Amino acid sequence: MYYGSIEAGGTKFVCAIGDAHFNIIERVSFPTTVPDETLARVYEFFDQYELAAIGIGSFGPIDVNPASETYGFITTTPKPHWGNYDFLGAVKERYKIPIGFTTDVNAAALGEQSLGAAQGLNSCLYLTVGTGIGGGAVVNNELLSGYSHPEMGHIIVRPHPEDNFGGVCPFHGNCLEGLASGPAIEKRFGVEANQLGEDHIVWTFIAYYISQAVMSYALTLSPEKVILGGGVMNQAHLFPMIREELEQLMAGYVVLPDLEKYIVAPALGDNAATIGCIMLAKNSLK
Repeated sequence: MYYGSIEAGGTKFVCAIGDAHFNIIERVSFPTTVPDETLARVYEFFDQYELAAIGIGSFGPIDVNPASETYGFITTTPKPHWGNYDFLGAVKERYKIPIGFTTDVNAAALGEQSLGAAQGLNSCLYLTVGTGIGGGAVVNNELLSGYSHPEMGHIIVRPHPEDNFGGVCPFHGNCLEGLASGPAIEKRFGVEANQLGEDHIVWTFIAYYISQAVMSYALTLSPEKVILGGGVMNQAHLFPMIREELEQLMAGYVVLPDLEKYIVAPALGDNAATIGCIMLAKNSLK
């Protein structure tokens, strides 16, 4: 029995075939262009297999409320041509099988909770810090959603006293994504994050903002594990900086697990969302 996985990002789509044991049989990736062209490549790949179900983890914002008239739509994304697009409907029209639908970061959280850094736990939070910032969570073994899905990258954080940057978020300016994403780093200093040395002041700023975010999530959701992924977090020296800053922010108010084990990198690496989408597909059969 095969399951299809669609990790739909604003930059690229990653499609994969997995089995019931979460082995990845085949995987392809291609640029995210216009919907018709992009989905034609999805169909070309999946049509080679007899699928039992599909799991989609999509960039957003998306409508994840099954009672909504626009359930399955990509909604107010700034990505050209994808705004108010019926993504789930298009895939359902092609394949008459169960399809699970959530955000790409929710899928990554599910993957890490199933087989990764949070395996065996009932809850976890996954935050990706890259081109954008997004977060997904598993709470009591269920993906967190309500009227909509979490938009953790757009919480407001206090500016660092030495950071006078106004932010890059087109909606909120200096929200978390506006201050700590990859484009925010590049806009400040004119180079990509991976070109800046470990002693650059930018990492002090980023640790300051991410630790504030983790504090907010820890106080509201109380996850058993916080997993930080994405391109910006490929800077390994950020992790101890974030842990140290978080400890100072908490000031002993709430007891957290050992921060070395609490705030970690993804154990599944680039496979987190793919594994999560396979799990989502498998769960959609229930």
